[in-house]
Amino acid sequence: MIISKWPAAAVCGLVATLAVGLFPPAAAAADEPTGKPAPKVDLVLDVSGSMRTRDIDGQSRMAAAKQAFNEVLDAVPQEVELGIRTLGADYPGKDTKVGCKDTKQLYPVGPLDRTEAKTAVATLAPTGWTPIGPALLGAADDLEGDGDATRRIVLITDGEDTCAPLDPCEVAREIAAKGIHLTIDTLGLVPDEKTRRQLTCIAEATGGTFTSVQHTDELSRRVTQLVDRAADPVVTPVATEGAARCADAPRIKPGLYSDREKFSEHRWYRVDVLPGQELRASVSVAADRAVNQDYGVLLRAVTVHGREIVRGSEAGDGRTDVISSGLRYPKPPLDNEDELKPAAETVCLQVSNAFSAPASVQTTPGLPVELTVDLVDSPDRPSDLAAFGLGRGWWLLGTLALTGLVAGVLWGWLSRLRLVWRSN
Repeated sequence: MIISKWPAAAVCGLVATLAVGLFPPAAAAADEPTGKPAPKVDLVLDVSGSMRTRDIDGQSRMAAAKQAFNEVLDAVPQEVELGIRTLGADYPGKDTKVGCKDTKQLYPVGPLDRTEAKTAVATLAPTGWTPIGPALLGAADDLEGDGDATRRIVLITDGEDTCAPLDPCEVAREIAAKGIHLTIDTLGLVPDEKTRRQLTCIAEATGGTFTSVQHTDELSRRVTQLVDRAADPVVTPVATEGAARCADAPRIKPGLYSDREKFSEHRWYRVDVLPGQELRASVSVAADRAVNQDYGVLLRAVTVHGREIVRGSEAGDGRTDVISSGLRYPKPPLDNEDELKPAAETVCLQVSNAFSAPASVQTTPGLPVELTVDLVDSPDRPSDLAAFGLGRGWWLLGTLALTGLVAGVLWGWLSRLRLVWRSN
């Protein structure tokens, strides 16, 4: 229930104003440590032989990458711990087994020494293979540490992986399935169509972005943006695991949650809703691989006894990247306002998908799921039928039945009067 108390609000506003004037926020922030783990970024640079190609602003791709790296390193925020990993930098031979292990940590992830990092990059020369999959696995190991730290891999390459059958797209999905909130962004230097498709798949598997780069300033600007994004991230999803039934479901609070759901699976979560609160939930399921046409996603709010309260669903066909649905359930406030601790209602949220995949597509790990839950103040007098349970339909059904009865009676009387009038 929302209750307005203007005098109290005015006093609080005056106190807040005085507090800001006496204790500036900047000074307080400077004196008090935040306690948050430092964001971590690992730049993964392709140093394979194809980086000799001279098609970026009249210079080689390697020269353009070095120039961009110098500008990026100068702009790295103080709080970011940054590292550099290379792929294809050392082995020039033709032995696949050796060439596909050619990835190393050039500069360890940690507080940045700009001079040392620039010196390390300056020594690089285009050399060998393009082991993107092994490099991503190595970068994920480079970023191990604090569980709550923001982690970001920025992959810069000019070609697709040359070390099959270790598919880098599958590697990205495995990294995402670990639930460590590691995002992979990919940048393709003058990419062809095959490279574009592979880098897009890698990025989408972890919620990252793909960027096609044609010029040096584009590369510098985009990498700087991604490093800045790690320093000031959006809300990080909390990894959770839904259950096969409501009784075993995890109890979640308002926030953003990530999960993995098998094809055509149901997963359950529980939320406590107090009288006077409105539950707002939405779910997105990402098709991070090829899927068959005709698919859908369902989000249901159900009581612990199995009665549906409200649902939201979305369906489609053809190619899609993400499909989403949502619902709202306002719970009316109690009539007895003297009750200090009203009991919460446990609402079971069911997330279901109707995806299927061709036989040639791997179905593990499952599809990425992102669930958003929020609890806000419900209107004092909810007029939305969902407040009474849209899924039940009794209020709507009763209204329609009564309206039909009244309309039928009126039409019958009018028809009879018309007949009598004609007879006379």
